[in-house]
Amino acid sequence: MRLYGLIGFPLGHSFSKKYFTEKFEREGIADARYELFPIESLGELPALLARHPDLCGLNVTIPYKVQVIEHLDALHSSAVNAGAVNCIDTRNGRLTGYNTDVEGFRQSLEKTLDLFHLKPEQALILGSGGAAKAVASVLRERNLPYYFVSRNAQNTLSKTYEQANQWLAETTEKSRLFINATPTGTWPDMEICPPVSTEYFTSDDLVFDLIYNPAETLLLRKSRQQGANTQNGLDMLYLQAEAAWEIWNTTSQAE
Repeated sequence: MRLYGLIGFPLGHSFSKKYFTEKFEREGIADARYELFPIESLGELPALLARHPDLCGLNVTIPYKVQVIEHLDALHSSAVNAGAVNCIDTRNGRLTGYNTDVEGFRQSLEKTLDLFHLKPEQALILGSGGAAKAVASVLRERNLPYYFVSRNAQNTLSKTYEQANQWLAETTEKSRLFINATPTGTWPDMEICPPVSTEYFTSDDLVFDLIYNPAETLLLRKSRQQGANTQNGLDMLYLQAEAAWEIWNTTSQAE
């Protein structure tokens, strides 16, 4: 029996096990199962691998997408470019890190922009962790200027929330892409919203929340009420999961 799973902490919000279990049933894959492995530190990873010698692949979620890199034997170019890992091939006793969030976000973003006929000129990314790094990798591919937003701006590519809100107020004539790559608003804390001035969003903007549970976060609801176009992270979740499945089932690990 081939075993796959997800590491992170906590994992109560995750749909990954449900998605893969249903996929295996739907596609008649009888020799595989997917489990959740909540670990409170990456120090538990070696013991987890030792307990499960049939483990063929892992997904990685908050808060380990960046920290896990130092525990791996090799990185695929997707992980190098993003600076984060959300997928690990564990076969043959060798841990190789990939980033399928990049592919998932790329495909979901392209479909959403086409759906709403949008061509954003600038972007803001809430957060600075692994998910934000994957988003930034895609925006660089598109040559779309962006800023990271966090409580403490670190460099010229960063803004504080106060600076970001001022930026939103000053750029309402532009089409903008706004991505929440933080866990703020995730189940069960669904009535929490990032400190963003959603009143400055317009019908030319896309607000993309990587959260998928709940389906509509408070951020998306407030943005939609202002007329903005919105998208949650469920499509991205499915797309990155399929990209991970493809990696785990290739005959050899890519470079």
